[in-house]
Amino acid sequence: MTDIETLRAAYDEQMRGVPPHPPAGVTHEQDGPLLRIVGQHRGFVTGPRDLGLRGAELDRLIARQRDWFAARGEAVEWKTRGHDLPADLPERLRAAGFVPEEQETVLIGRTAELAGPAAPPEGVTLRQVTADADMHRIAAMESAVWGQDWSWLADDLIGRVAATPDEITVLVAEAAPGAAPGAAEARTGSGPSAAPVLAPDAGPRGEVVCAAWLVHRPGTRFASLWGGSTLPAWRGRGIYRSLVAARAGLAAARGVEYLQVDASDDSAPILRRLGFHAVTTTTPYVWSPKPA
Repeated sequence: MTDIETLRAAYDEQMRGVPPHPPAGVTHEQDGPLLRIVGQHRGFVTGPRDLGLRGAELDRLIARQRDWFAARGEAVEWKTRGHDLPADLPERLRAAGFVPEEQETVLIGRTAELAGPAAPPEGVTLRQVTADADMHRIAAMESAVWGQDWSWLADDLIGRVAATPDEITVLVAEAAPGAAPGAAEARTGSGPSAAPVLAPDAGPRGEVVCAAWLVHRPGTRFASLWGGSTLPAWRGRGIYRSLVAARAGLAAARGVEYLQVDASDDSAPILRRLGFHAVTTTTPYVWSPKPA
């Protein structure tokens, strides 16, 4: 039986910070118990499970972050977890003008226990990409999925690949020209340690229908899974599952013990079936400057 407390403790110990090699233009600053990240599409704040502050002291810490980013005219996300202390942190963030976004579930899987890899359905190819043009294609796909301008994502991925190519692996699922969504499910593979089958990066390009990336955490036993948004017409075909399997295989090849995901309500059931376990929730609280 999986010990959820053990997984949660490992998460708290190793996943509260950020990778040690930020992209160009991104800086990390410590403010008391908080880690503040500057230079991304919006500011980011995270801390240990227990901030160690209560009442008025905590209110002052929250206000300081808000005012610091207000002076820059920049939005900021404060990442909270469901088991954080003090328990009234969300209430105090709201009082300071932070607004909660969608709650996600923090899932962790032991790489050795995850379900075996799955090939994508017929007509869909998985490929690892590194070129700037491919990152812009990913951002365009994400913009279409969410109905918002996600062009910032291209710059984010480009910067991370340039800064630490060994710490991030970006994969796309591409539909061959003329291929149409069908009812075919992903095909299962031989086991959790099987190497993922990826098309050559130099091959012909198709339409990007899904994209996802694997982020390694040097000095920890973790890697994180990000992305996975799929164009609506291509959902329900096993593409998301095949990208999870491909990244799990890459992580296993590097001896990674744990995989961690902040999962939406759509993704969480799939990941649970693959062997991931819920350890807590995470909710971003965002403060944004008022429009001029």
